[in-house]
Amino acid sequence: MISPSNMRLWGIIRKEAWQIVRDPSSIAIAFVMPVVLLYLFGYGISLNAKDIPLGLVADKPDLITQSLQGSFERSEFFNLMTFNSIQEAQLAVDERLIDGIVWMRSNFSSNLQAGLDAPINIIINGVDSNQANITNGYIQGVWQAWLTHFAESKGVELSQTVQIKQRVWFNAALSSRMYLVPGVIVIIMTIIGSLLTAMVVAREWERGTMEALMVTPLRMKEMLVGKLIPYFILGMASMFLSLALAVWQFEVPLRGSFWIVIVTSALFMLVSLMIGLLISIVSKNQFVAGQLAIIITFLPAFILSGFLFDINSMPTAIQAVTLIVPSRYFVSLLQTLFLAGDVWPVIIPNSLVLLAMLIFFYVIVLRKFKKRLE
Repeated sequence: MISPSNMRLWGIIRKEAWQIVRDPSSIAIAFVMPVVLLYLFGYGISLNAKDIPLGLVADKPDLITQSLQGSFERSEFFNLMTFNSIQEAQLAVDERLIDGIVWMRSNFSSNLQAGLDAPINIIINGVDSNQANITNGYIQGVWQAWLTHFAESKGVELSQTVQIKQRVWFNAALSSRMYLVPGVIVIIMTIIGSLLTAMVVAREWERGTMEALMVTPLRMKEMLVGKLIPYFILGMASMFLSLALAVWQFEVPLRGSFWIVIVTSALFMLVSLMIGLLISIVSKNQFVAGQLAIIITFLPAFILSGFLFDINSMPTAIQAVTLIVPSRYFVSLLQTLFLAGDVWPVIIPNSLVLLAMLIFFYVIVLRKFKKRLE
């Protein structure tokens, strides 16, 4: 026999489920928005620098300068343009036609063959400092590779006391998609968990249905659980969709345990739901609740979670602020589970912090969620 408590709980769950079905915006946010965001960040946005417009000037062209020019032309990182004079190349930089210049002076080849210093001049547009550093690094890489090949062709060795052998772990191709896609899943779950739930109680107050709910035999815990369960299921369904797209469409490797991904995702979803519900209880207005959800959850998740910007590069005060951002811990979890695997020194501390946040917000919500008109 079904107890009255279970019947009341089932009733409020059905009510919220029908509300979701009747609201096209909820379905769109849960299933259309993840696809759009994943395709946008997966294909449309890349932090990898490729086809950098680069100018090359050789004051005295010969076979050696042509060989170096060929190295830059074969590189996937550069889109090379040649100029007859440094003045023409500098004008192209001013007009933003190219981002940098490789300049070989007239004595470049003769000095190189004579074993003298034969530096190349590099001029880089530094308006975007990050892009400038990347461009400089790629130029140095091409130059060093060509210089090594040139020395071998002459039967001599470069006078280098240190030889660097580079090995990249977890993301050997250095593809930004590999860590952007897991981060986008965090953003998606943040939006679904906080934004949709922020509207739940606020909508009841605006429509005047909260008063009707308060005169029912529903207990506050039953109302709380009944409102959260449908949105939790909706959020997890969106997570499964995002996970499938990440693995099969964008070919991001899932090296960690699938079940750990599910458990940590459920934990983060519950934290987001609690935050959204708390916002909804405090604001009692859908517009205000939506704005607060964006400011309190979405923007910190986008800026302060480590999704796009390295936390260690932030000022100390901002790093301290990131400690109270739940998405920071989930970004670390997902990126580790996707790219590195089951690294328990990362999984356990981050999961415990999320669990502590869940308990904290649950207690706050229970205290604020009272069955009375105020």
